[in-house]
Amino acid sequence: MSGDTIRLGDVTVTRVVEWSGSIRTVSAFVPDSTPEGRAALTPEFRNPDNDAYHCAIQSWVLRSEGRTIVVDTGAGNDRERPQIPQFDHLQTPFLENLRRAGVEPEDVDLVVNTHVHYDHVGWNTRLDNDEWAPTFPNARYLIPRVDRDYFDPGNEHRRPPVHTDADRLRRRGSHLVFADSVAPILEQGLATLWEDGYAVDGNLTLAPAPGHTPGSSVLKLNSGTDRAFFVGDLLHSPVQVAEPAANSCFCENQAEARATRSRLLGEAAETGALVVPAHFPGRGAAEVRRSGEGYELHNWAAFEPPPMAG
Repeated sequence: MSGDTIRLGDVTVTRVVEWSGSIRTVSAFVPDSTPEGRAALTPEFRNPDNDAYHCAIQSWVLRSEGRTIVVDTGAGNDRERPQIPQFDHLQTPFLENLRRAGVEPEDVDLVVNTHVHYDHVGWNTRLDNDEWAPTFPNARYLIPRVDRDYFDPGNEHRRPPVHTDADRLRRRGSHLVFADSVAPILEQGLATLWEDGYAVDGNLTLAPAPGHTPGSSVLKLNSGTDRAFFVGDLLHSPVQVAEPAANSCFCENQAEARATRSRLLGEAAETGALVVPAHFPGRGAAEVRRSGEGYELHNWAAFEPPPMAG
């Protein structure tokens, strides 16, 4: 297989990178992390000179039981993103990268959005004659119902009040994400809204993993003797493996995120599951084992590290 594809049981997993580079600092992105934990990060995850956070925005293409499944759809092109200027009106060759992986948009049968954040739903749609159209017109889109309800601007009363200019900017960005990347899928009847678990097929199951967002989920692969957890934003950085109590700055419910992370890392360590976060650069995925009060990564996957954009 190529350096972008591995096999787990009867399922092939292909990594398709949209963007990789530096954004913010690790101390800003994972503010609960310790200086010692950050210093232990290897250069593919952190620049030791300026603490720059290295990450990737990527999708995972799974081929299982004759179907093609895209897990998370990145940030997308042409979008207004005032809350993240670095990705405002982003332009990347994501669809070309997808085609190089042997996938045309029309080939995709299922899209899994692990949660409704801008860098996980962006390529749900594409701009077509100034309208947002489904990128994958033949696919069903699996979206957590809890996140749909939470991020729908019509349900604003369910969300915490905003107090600062930064809060207002982030909330406006959230509304734009829903409008350009989620609402068109709902309006065209392509969404399957699920809660409390969802059996994708005989190899794949979705399970709730709340905290980062209310409806965050993990896609569990169980095929033959292989296990894998596609954990979305449960982990942004390996420092959260060593320090499971360290949340990212974007976790909506701090206590719930810590509890979910600890639970799933423990389950992965016990079962030998490959942990596949959404944003790890480098080899992209690894197994975990207990180490002190946390965990450590080992047995990295065979994915080729993507080049860093800067």
